Amino acid sequence: MENQSTAAVRVCLPFHLRNLAQVGPEVTVNAARPVSVKSVLDAVEAKYPMLRGTIRDYDTGKRRAFLRFFACAEDFSLVPMETELPEAVGDGKEPLLVVGAIAGGVGDD
Repeated sequence: MENQSTAAVRVCLPFHLRNLAQVGPEVTVNAARPVSVKSVLDAVEAKYPMLRGTIRDYDTGKRRAFLRFFACAEDFSLVPMETELPEAVGDGKEPLLVVGAIAGGVGDD
């Protein structure tokens, strides 16, 4: 349930995390205000405890190397996790995207 100190935030998860949590492509969580990547991930991990340690390291709380965070066409992967997200995310108009990075290179064909 949402109250004054929380915001209903939409979060899009990559396939492997959706599969682990047994959810669809988008979930809604009640994140603490001010809405940040940290507050959203805290809410995601509280609602879906099976995702703890998959997005952030258990001990350090740092982002896993092959995941990135986007909101309103901005990359929030390298900013401090406490950085406030755009108002549209807190209003539920735009989702926070958790995106699996793609690694690899061009072959010598």
